[in-house]
Amino acid sequence: MKSIFAAAACVLAVSAVFVPAPSQAGCLTGAAVGGVAGHMAGHHAVLGAAAGCAIGHHEAAKAAHAKAQQQQSAQDPGHKS
Repeated sequence: MKSIFAAAACVLAVSAVFVPAPSQAGCLTGAAVGGVAGHMAGHHAVLGAAAGCAIGHHEAAKAAHAKAQQQQSAQDPGHKS
């Protein structure tokens, strides 16, 4: 049973790469990792997936914000942050 769950989690994590929106990809990836971690930590897969989704979404939003700032500073070389 664990091998089937692990295989399904791997498929979900790999398929998350093909989702176009970075915030959704962060949520799906985080949910996959959190679900596996929660399951291994005492059959709390749903709780782990919810927490992983929240963390993944937050990290993806931070990365998108940093990328936007980097692109903005590259377009305006005279501007110092």
